[in-house]
Amino acid sequence: MTAEAMAAGTGTGPLRIALLSYKGNPFCGGQGVYVRHLSRELARLGHRVEVIGAQPYPVLDEGIPLTELPSLDLYRQPDPFRTPKRDEFRDWIDGLEVATMWTGGFPEPLTFSLRARRHLAARAGQFDVVHDNQTLGYGLLGDLGAPLVTTIHHPITVDRRLDLDAAENWRRRASVRRWYGFTRMQKRVARRLPSVLTVSGSSKQEITDHLGVRADRIEVVHIGADTELFSPDPAVPEIPGRIVTTSSADVPLKGLIHLIEALAKLRTEHPGAHLVVVGRRAEDGPVAQAIERYGLEGAVEFVKGVSDAELVDLVRGARIACVPSLYEGFSLPAAEAMATGTPLVATTGGAIPEVAGVDGETCLAVPPGDAGALALALGRLLDDPQLRARLGAAGRERVLERFTWARAAQGTAELYRAAIARSAKAGAAKAGPSNARSSNVRPSDRESRTTLC
Repeated sequence: MTAEAMAAGTGTGPLRIALLSYKGNPFCGGQGVYVRHLSRELARLGHRVEVIGAQPYPVLDEGIPLTELPSLDLYRQPDPFRTPKRDEFRDWIDGLEVATMWTGGFPEPLTFSLRARRHLAARAGQFDVVHDNQTLGYGLLGDLGAPLVTTIHHPITVDRRLDLDAAENWRRRASVRRWYGFTRMQKRVARRLPSVLTVSGSSKQEITDHLGVRADRIEVVHIGADTELFSPDPAVPEIPGRIVTTSSADVPLKGLIHLIEALAKLRTEHPGAHLVVVGRRAEDGPVAQAIERYGLEGAVEFVKGVSDAELVDLVRGARIACVPSLYEGFSLPAAEAMATGTPLVATTGGAIPEVAGVDGETCLAVPPGDAGALALALGRLLDDPQLRARLGAAGRERVLERFTWARAAQGTAELYRAAIARSAKAGAAKAGPSNARSSNVRPSDRESRTTLC
């Protein structure tokens, strides 16, 4: 380990950080949001951060360099699951990527990890720490030239179980099992990781239960909202009856189908209630069928690809923000909605209560998967402007106290330094016995010389 790296580990110098992101879509899922905001706040602390990522590439703030490790981008729109042309193949990793897709699997965690390993090996000594954002691929085992810290937001085995539960027939279940085949790799890799970071106490327990990682190797660092961007603005008009949610349409984990059912119930007493979904609309599937079945075509709007400013104003202009998920490892949408001062209705799935707080104090909480309870909570808030104002103010105060990206960066940097220190100690212990066997210096002399050095 270099003198610069040793100094960084003791907290006396800035860190050189390689932040890995195998998928960084800023408009779908939390991984792109995590990479963008964490990298920015680490840089504000004085560290040198380089994001190394694949498609869809993360959107980063000014001054944060992005090194592209391109995949074949097999799931891009408008031609997902495409077969690449012959001249697109560059090496055996590309062949593995296509072959895995052809057999119904999801190759990106494995193939990105292999490309990242090759890239890091060529740049040995340039980083003090490597931070993997939930790739958990075989390529990240072994010597990467710097200590490895891995964020696991939540075990993807949870998604797998919920998708299997929602599968309507054996063919669909077989397809789900093939797609999630990579979770076997992630289990094996997770158990061998020296340092795991997660975003909530609930996720820590799930990682222990589902992946078999020892609890003493997992540290919790809460993430949060960009409280400068997500903030109240009285100038934004509030739209009567508007409910906003962030969700992928037909991902069972997100619970959108239950919110659609709740909206149908709610509109019998509040006919002006309507829903804006920040996410992609599926043209077919359970959610589309439910919208048609309940006659909600004019009451549900999907928006995607919105700018940060547009997203914030959507949330500010809503009477209620809703998180109907069956499970969340943290729930950025909950924290962001609360930061704007918009009152929140949320389920108690996974880590959501850690973020949203106590029912009746900072949010209204309902059981996951209960459309009736969702409808009652939404109706209660629509009927009570004083309750909306109280919950909105308390929610923002909770986020400011607990869930900001600045706090997340500080906690993450501390874990980097701990990982560097452990790596240095392990390296010294490994080198010690061999040096002792090969040296003719008496132990007392050797100890004194070590002290002097």
